[in-house]
Amino acid sequence: MIHSIVSVLIALMSLSSLPIETPQSQVPLDKKFDFWVGKWNATWKNADGTTGQATNEITKILNNKVIQENFQVKNDKSLKGFHGLSFSVYNPFAKVWKQTWVDNQGAYLDFYGKFDGDKRIFERKFTGAAGKLKGKTVMQRMVFYNIKPDSFDWDWETSMDEGKTWKLNWRIKYTKAK
Repeated sequence: MIHSIVSVLIALMSLSSLPIETPQSQVPLDKKFDFWVGKWNATWKNADGTTGQATNEITKILNNKVIQENFQVKNDKSLKGFHGLSFSVYNPFAKVWKQTWVDNQGAYLDFYGKFDGDKRIFERKFTGAAGKLKGKTVMQRMVFYNIKPDSFDWDWETSMDEGKTWKLNWRIKYTKAK
């Protein structure tokens, strides 16, 4: 009898050490992007059937108030050497997430965060300045979804009709680096 009780207690204690996943809907607003912190391997399929690869290291800086991203492509011919950084911060006064992205191609993009169910979204809207986009309203967004402790999916999308429809430009599968 004592042996049975001890066995049950040991089993219960081992269960208590398992990580418990908090439902995304219960995560406080200022922690909604904390899932992203860590070292990640990123892969995607190119149009020619090859697989692109990158690493993405996400850290919290400035008293844990800012999330810094460091994205580096490893072996993709069309994106060879591509390197970008982003800085994401929650503004408690406006109750909104903001992100600034910069990269070694000269891009500077600014986004605001929003949420759709369990999806995390950084979105921006601008008026095209040249070429086919001149004078047109363009929306772009990054969508984080299928969020789990060791993986998530990320889509880069564009809309030319004020967000009524979205075109997928790039889909990346993230897995936690070991």
